[in-house]
Amino acid sequence: MKIAMVGSGYVGLVSGACFADFGHDVVCIDKDQSKIDRLHEGVMPIYEPGLAELVESNVKAGRLTFTTSLAEGIAGAAAIFIAVGTPSRRGDGHADLSFVYAVAEEIGENLSNDAVIVTKSTVPVGTGDEVERIVGECRPGHQFAVVSNPEFLREGAAIGDFKRPDRIVIGAEDEFGREVMREVYRPLFLNEAPMLFVNRRSSELIKYAANAFLATKITFINEMADLCEKVGANVQDVSRGIGLDGRIGKKFLHAGPGYGGSCFPKDTLALLKTAEDHDSPVRIVEAVVKVNESRKRAMGRKVLDAIGGIERARGKKVALLGLTFKPNTDDMRDSPAIAVAQTLTDAGVDVHAYDPEGMELARPLMPEVTMCSSPYEAITGADAVAIVTEWDEFRALDLNRVKQLAKAPVLVDLRNIYRPEDMATRGFSYASVGRP
Repeated sequence: MKIAMVGSGYVGLVSGACFADFGHDVVCIDKDQSKIDRLHEGVMPIYEPGLAELVESNVKAGRLTFTTSLAEGIAGAAAIFIAVGTPSRRGDGHADLSFVYAVAEEIGENLSNDAVIVTKSTVPVGTGDEVERIVGECRPGHQFAVVSNPEFLREGAAIGDFKRPDRIVIGAEDEFGREVMREVYRPLFLNEAPMLFVNRRSSELIKYAANAFLATKITFINEMADLCEKVGANVQDVSRGIGLDGRIGKKFLHAGPGYGGSCFPKDTLALLKTAEDHDSPVRIVEAVVKVNESRKRAMGRKVLDAIGGIERARGKKVALLGLTFKPNTDDMRDSPAIAVAQTLTDAGVDVHAYDPEGMELARPLMPEVTMCSSPYEAITGADAVAIVTEWDEFRALDLNRVKQLAKAPVLVDLRNIYRPEDMATRGFSYASVGRP
């Protein structure tokens, strides 16, 4: 089957490469000529473990190609995926659907065969209806269906998530759409991946509801961590104790500096706006958004406390280890590290930072922060070290070297990757999240 993937960003490129690996013929389309040129050269526009190798092998096999021409790319495609960005719209937080609708219009103008048009982008409820209207107004007389097929990819683990999904959600209004989507995902039948067929609006809402629920779990355990610090409890024990309950589950119950990234911040805002537009408030999600934003600055204040408080902070140096919102990605969008760094620089702290993949994207977001070539360069002369992102290389720091290089043996662990008793034995002044 020929598949066209309109948009060669994170979702489009990962999905296109995986579909090609399943044996489909895939064309990835993007208007950015420089991006397409780099892809032809084997240069990935994003960092995702295993993606470069997957793209290279399928390009060599002739199953994966790239073009800037939508008309050329969708010709003969049985399934045309829309995988363009839907960022939060400035001013009101609504999802900006201008790219989605522009692609829909161009598809309608160039459609030359029967096809299923699939919204892979994260879109608010009702977007598929509008895409159907747009294509229908200018389609050249061919049968088409508009289907919703949300993605559930975790950055840093996207290829595994795509090939071994928890579920495949397909929102279709007719049998033509369902039949084509069964063929698209037929290679996953052997994996017995659950395929959930629902109507289009339910599919669109599932994506937002899932991300809002996960964001709620993160925010809940972060508030429990604050309570643990007040009462002398250990949030990791609390997390295990509630996570072993099958009704709750242990995932997304790790206390930290708050959620960030490309999905949770914008999707919770978009869900709030959808609920507001339909006069059906989601007050729990409203609280989640507010608590998460305040938490990021609070983590900056935790670091300030470790160096004597805001009154004594000016002129001191802090090393930040980890800048991306999570490990195994270069994504800086809404990363807690941005707010932590801003809180520190606002207090007059000299911030030096290191991240294995995110520094290039971090520089324009943190102009007052000095980027370093290694964690130990950042640590040299620091009054405190703060671990903000739990990259593997920070889990096994040479702590003796850290003590030698730092001005003071102070470590603020915002990801709880070290044990308090071990750090005390090694002579560190150690602060973590939600632990006595």
